[in-house]
Amino acid sequence: MSAPGDERQRHDPFAALRQPNFLAYAWSRLCASTAMTLLTAVIAWQVYQISGSALQLGLLGLTRFVPSLGLSLIGGAFADSYNRKRIIMAAQAVPLAASATLFVSTMNGWVTIPLIYAMVLLVAVAAAFENPARQSILPMVVRRETFPNAIVVSSTVQSFGFVSGPALGGIMIGLAGTDGAYAVHMGLMVGSLAGMVLLRPRAVEGERRAVSLAAIKEGVQFVYRRQVLLGAMTLDMFAVIFGGATALLPVYATDILDVGPRGYGILSASLEAGALLAALSMVFLPPIRPAGRALLISVALFGLGTMVFGLSRAFPLSVATYMFIGMADQVSVVMRQTTIQLSTPDELRGRVSSVNMLFIGASNQLGAMESGFVAALTNATFAVVSGGAGCLAVVGVVAAKMPELRRYRVVTTVVAREEAPRARPEARGERRGGGPGDR
Repeated sequence: MSAPGDERQRHDPFAALRQPNFLAYAWSRLCASTAMTLLTAVIAWQVYQISGSALQLGLLGLTRFVPSLGLSLIGGAFADSYNRKRIIMAAQAVPLAASATLFVSTMNGWVTIPLIYAMVLLVAVAAAFENPARQSILPMVVRRETFPNAIVVSSTVQSFGFVSGPALGGIMIGLAGTDGAYAVHMGLMVGSLAGMVLLRPRAVEGERRAVSLAAIKEGVQFVYRRQVLLGAMTLDMFAVIFGGATALLPVYATDILDVGPRGYGILSASLEAGALLAALSMVFLPPIRPAGRALLISVALFGLGTMVFGLSRAFPLSVATYMFIGMADQVSVVMRQTTIQLSTPDELRGRVSSVNMLFIGASNQLGAMESGFVAALTNATFAVVSGGAGCLAVVGVVAAKMPELRRYRVVTTVVAREEAPRARPEARGERRGGGPGDR
């Protein structure tokens, strides 16, 4: 067995990027992530400019969430039944067409709120099919021994896109107007499609199932019967529901910290800046092998950071703490994705990814509702601090009730068929006794 120092010397932070296939995937993901957040920011700006209503902005989020709730599992079944590359390309053609429609209608002055909502709905429907296919195609474009590194690099690329998209959208609105921002979005989508054209993924291992209720049920049951998968998804969902402070940032910026719109922008950006910093650090550090333990620790730090943020009355401390929360969240994202991808066989990856996307979508919406509801009944500080405490409680329950997740370690062999990662029992986190997570 090699020593930890030897592993650090052997670690190649650019192992995945040295593969042309992954370069095409990373380019496509960068363009798509930047385009997605740019489009979200530009549409929100235009809707508020036309309507002047904060309620309309809230309805935009609901319009995006409803298709995800209804179609995500179906999208996962499609990803396991049909060519994932073609699904991604077909789905990406939808936001390209939507931004072209909004570009033309804005230039000619006949854009309306109903038209914008129709385009948002179409983009959300397409995303319900694209997201499971994009997540499940990643193991098919890199060598298996470099897959953990590919997840970290891919996550870093996505974080960079999430940071740069809204900024680019704001710059383009200022320089060329809303229609100019839509034109940039179209260019980014063309760039993403070009990357997908160059992609040459391996064939899916295992049997392909036709799209059916039974196939969808199989994916859900696969998650439910495995503590590692169910624990990772449950931990993330309830941590976001209880620990998310994002929905209350306007209250903190205006009423608690008294920093105004500019301070609100800095606070909002600090979360993604922290996430990007953590993502870049993880690229250059050796892979984290005890992924289950790292996931639990990072979510616990997320909860602690949320409590500190809730109590802070100094703007610099709030910004630093919110960056810390973003860093902890990014580590948990990478650990969760690594755990889920390595614990799922190729032929089920689309359906398992769709269940994960469903957990993520539900947690984001329910988290915003929980924060607003508790703040309305009490106050913003109590809502955020109690949410952080709730997050810590969730970590404790999951760690105690799901030891397979707690003991899970990363191995470089991607699973095939119905088997878990090939490793020693203690590396897989197998339990000798009975329990809900046993096979």
